[in-house]
Amino acid sequence: MGLFDFFKKNDKVKSDSAIDSSNLIEDAETSTETKLVKTKLSLHPNWIVPQEQKYVFSFLANQLAPLRPNQLSLAAIDIDADKNTGNWYVRAFFRSSLPQEIELGEVGLILLDKDNHPIASKMFDFKELGTIPPESCRPWVFTFEKEHIQADELPGEGWKLAFNLNTLKKHTLDLDDSWKSQLSAEQQEYLEKIVSQLPELKQNEVNFTGFQAKFRDDRSLTVSLFIRNGSDRAINFEQLPLEIIDANGKRVAKGTFKFEPPLTVQPRTTKPWSFIFPAELVDADGADLSRWRAVVPQ
Repeated sequence: MGLFDFFKKNDKVKSDSAIDSSNLIEDAETSTETKLVKTKLSLHPNWIVPQEQKYVFSFLANQLAPLRPNQLSLAAIDIDADKNTGNWYVRAFFRSSLPQEIELGEVGLILLDKDNHPIASKMFDFKELGTIPPESCRPWVFTFEKEHIQADELPGEGWKLAFNLNTLKKHTLDLDDSWKSQLSAEQQEYLEKIVSQLPELKQNEVNFTGFQAKFRDDRSLTVSLFIRNGSDRAINFEQLPLEIIDANGKRVAKGTFKFEPPLTVQPRTTKPWSFIFPAELVDADGADLSRWRAVVPQ
């Protein structure tokens, strides 16, 4: 199926999700006008568009409501599902009411049902859309592969395509209240500095990075980890299997930790947490903790 096959004569614009351009573009030139902006149709310069298809795009573009100045918007049209792959193809207009042309990079999008519950999310490279002229709208098909979909079926009425602002958040330290009460301001700043220097996470990556390990007099082992959440959704741990591997590849501890209530790590944050392995779960003989790593067995 070609791109133009997705856009049909009987299509209608269903929803419009707009944000202030400052959320995505730093130091963007903005307009002081207060008058609403009617966006003009802009087709990708590399497209060879049949005249009949141009009429379809023009018809749809004329349905779009005006935007406030300095906004970016996603106007959803419809979703097609591929029965063979399970992928969803979302037809939409990307719109800009900015007074200058723009080109974006990686942008997170999210599909929401009528109750604003997320049903799909993915990072898209907006460079593929090309340069967007001032005050214009460009039709596009956004493909959500099956692994990016959290629903069993297409949404009914009232769904929308939106910018996922969580993906724009800077990764931060998430200190539990119990840690805040025990650490001084200087210690908290030190942890923040460490977190800021850790390697950047991939989209949806969850990572366990050890930063402190110590055997106790009773031969138990205490380890402290950074639990790092690179996704745009909170993660709740009800239990966590954990192994500690020393510098020589030896497993020095193995156990499963249960949390009640669940341990929550917020989107795009790193939460430090300590785990105590009792002596019966520890093999301390010959252990070398000059270097070590935490492993979550599958």
